[in-house]
Amino acid sequence: MSIGRHRHRLITEENSRWWTLGAMCFALFMMMLDNTVVNVALPSIQRDLHASLSALEWTVNAYTLTLAVMLITGGRLGDIFGRRLLFLTGVVVFGLSSLVIGFSPNDTVLVVFRAVQGIGAACMMPASLAIITQAFPPHERGTAIGTWAGVSALALAIGPVVGGFLTQDVSWRAIFFINPPIAVVAVLVCLFAAHESRDESVGRKLDYRGFALVTIGLTALVLALIEANSWGWGSSRTIALLVGSALVLTAFVGTELQVPHPMLDFSFFRNRTSAGVNMVAFIVSFAMFAQFFFMTLYMQNVMNLSPLATGVRFLPSTLVLVVLGPVAGRLTDRIGPRPLMVTGLILVAIAIYIDSHITVHSDYLGLLLPGFIVMGLGMGTVMSPMSTAAMNAVDRSKAGAASGVLSMSRMVGSTFGVAVMGAIVTTIGRSKLDRSLPQLPAHARAAIASALGSGSAPSGHVAPGVLAAVREAFVSAVGTGLLVGAIATLVGAVIAWLLIQSRRATPHAPSPAGEGAAEPLVAEI
Repeated sequence: MSIGRHRHRLITEENSRWWTLGAMCFALFMMMLDNTVVNVALPSIQRDLHASLSALEWTVNAYTLTLAVMLITGGRLGDIFGRRLLFLTGVVVFGLSSLVIGFSPNDTVLVVFRAVQGIGAACMMPASLAIITQAFPPHERGTAIGTWAGVSALALAIGPVVGGFLTQDVSWRAIFFINPPIAVVAVLVCLFAAHESRDESVGRKLDYRGFALVTIGLTALVLALIEANSWGWGSSRTIALLVGSALVLTAFVGTELQVPHPMLDFSFFRNRTSAGVNMVAFIVSFAMFAQFFFMTLYMQNVMNLSPLATGVRFLPSTLVLVVLGPVAGRLTDRIGPRPLMVTGLILVAIAIYIDSHITVHSDYLGLLLPGFIVMGLGMGTVMSPMSTAAMNAVDRSKAGAASGVLSMSRMVGSTFGVAVMGAIVTTIGRSKLDRSLPQLPAHARAAIASALGSGSAPSGHVAPGVLAAVREAFVSAVGTGLLVGAIATLVGAVIAWLLIQSRRATPHAPSPAGEGAAEPLVAEI
């Protein structure tokens, strides 16, 4: 009883939304931290578990695949059965699977439960944004989502540092053992502070056919994108997966347009802002993750930096994002998302354009640091307004589904960006190597180019002249790929200007918790 009275004094109706935000941020921090700490630990995992190269790749890919595929389903399940329930389920699944991974006796257990982690994350991510949308009135929503985005960036920023420290001085298993205590705190705060909400306009019947089709279609698409540069874009496996994905997703659209309560409500995309936000989310993730992935390879394989040193050099970008995210959120509440999103996308394009000028002798302070800082400014200006615009464009009762679609657009965009960038690096790298290393057999040049596109460095004893030519080819190809990313981001800025409506939140009073009735969330300026 004393605990209940203490809780009543600590968490009140007036401040419960901020406690709710804290719980969402705490769980999100755990999930995003896990995204970056694992990459640093892969060599230690390989030594300890005697893992194969394929198992190491799937330690990352199993999580990415299940997360991307399940996001739409996670958002919809939250709307049907309750966002708080699904969030808590996701946190528990993520925490328990982390515990099992920490005790993994072999690489099979590790990969299987990394996939389970992805399912837990797919429940948490859309539910957390939907719960924040439900808890905050429109005129405060930008500030809340900006804080949420800032915490996400902070976790990404310190992930390589934390992962490097734990792997080096404790054990790779420690990077997974830190998740269960965080999960326990997130569950307790959420139980006390967050109110349950769901979409009262639909029943509790799941669209099983839609679920099966979207799962199969997205699995085929994401798997093809992950493996395309290893298998080859013209390989039978890649083509079969892409064609199969197109056919199944077409069937999914046809099914969803006919059922009364679809897994994905395509009426979202009749709203200009909602359609524009998801296009921008895809484009900005496409450009940002391709840049992040290949600049990481550049710093490690060309500048010869360690993973930890590489992570530290990305800190200026992510720390700027951490600071600017909440500020951009507050500005969104005042002036609306469109001017901020357009400005942010232009800054991201400028940052990627700066990085496209890299050479094998580029200096971090003279070239990379300015580009990273501008990238942080751009991402900090675009991310929280983008999320706020997406949530304000739909009725609050549909927040879970809208959040799932937005998260899926970002995940597929990032996977697509790395795949396309890899294809560009492979193609241009092959052309450069054909000219600079004519003495090597054609199959050897093709193998080296394919390895560059997949993110691998030449292994074994390599002649200095060959290594220099490979580095030149890689850097030139990455520069061209980054230029493509910059152009794509400018296209995103044009889309944002044309489609995102110039709106700002109107200061409505918050609705009672759990209320499912639709409300107009935004008012025209």
